[in-house]
Amino acid sequence: MNSWFTRRLLKWNSDENHRQMPWKGEKDPYKIWLSEIILQQTRVEQGTAYYNRFIERYPSIRFLAAAPDQEVFKLWEGLGYYSRCRNMIAAARSVMQEREGIFPDHYDDILSLPGIGPYTAAAISSFAFNLPNAVLDGNVFRVLSRFFGIDMPIDTDAGKKHFNELASEQLDRKYPAAYNQAIMDLGATVCKPKNPLCEHCPLADKCVAFIQGNPFDYPVKSKKIKRRTRFFIYLLVEIDQMIMIRERTSKDIWKHLFEFVLIETDSIPDEPDLMSLIEKSGINRNEILEISTSARFRQQLTHQEITGNFNRITLRKKRKPLPGYQWEKINELKKLPFPRYILSYMEEKK
Repeated sequence: MNSWFTRRLLKWNSDENHRQMPWKGEKDPYKIWLSEIILQQTRVEQGTAYYNRFIERYPSIRFLAAAPDQEVFKLWEGLGYYSRCRNMIAAARSVMQEREGIFPDHYDDILSLPGIGPYTAAAISSFAFNLPNAVLDGNVFRVLSRFFGIDMPIDTDAGKKHFNELASEQLDRKYPAAYNQAIMDLGATVCKPKNPLCEHCPLADKCVAFIQGNPFDYPVKSKKIKRRTRFFIYLLVEIDQMIMIRERTSKDIWKHLFEFVLIETDSIPDEPDLMSLIEKSGINRNEILEISTSARFRQQLTHQEITGNFNRITLRKKRKPLPGYQWEKINELKKLPFPRYILSYMEEKK
């Protein structure tokens, strides 16, 4: 028999949960999978537009698997976390090549696909196939930890094991999809991280955090993310409507995305130091007709902060591109995928 927690949650889901999303109630595992991959680290409001564009361009996994990598990256542009996109392409091709285009319908088989972890596998298996697998994402951690008053850190192996067992215990095995949708929606719309709507919560009567008046104490984490700052000085080397670019190929952020000539430094250089850096990059000051420097740009990643500026350099005459770079027509740049950091500058200069 279901617990009070589960019964109340399911009642709220049927009576009051009116959260609208295009993939809600979807049974096609491809569409569910696509929505889950897009929504990892992405707000629903932002992810919805991407989801709709992907479904329009790639209505089935067959179309996604056959698409050129750069075309998919361009459609993904702006979402960040490009490893998700790379894994998504690899998973689509794996399904086509190894499973005759049929998306797996068992949890372990779904979990074996590139880029799919326990949470995504549980979501797909429960929503598409009604299998009794409990989801465990940030929303679920928050709801469970607050309701049961659990101060065990969620970012430790012991904590993850404990919450995984608790989530499985609370799962309604007859209606796993409805339960999983309910607990995620409650966490997203009511039991929110910064502004929880406790007075509207169906679980408030027995919620430990609400009764004790300390919802912000949950969930507990043992570690704080340490971020390092990196300084990216970009050179937009131009002449005759051509510009130097390259594709990032190293094992670093933004792999397979394009960028301008990059100088990574220990700080933002002053003007005399900038010219010295430009010359070290392989461009002589006598080659430069004009140079202009942008304001500072910044992007916060999970473990890094990228900060720096963009320096537009007009050459006196065309020269060989720097090693690893190529000349590209400026009006063709819109067809290539760039990281959000560079897009912010490009959009500002339109």
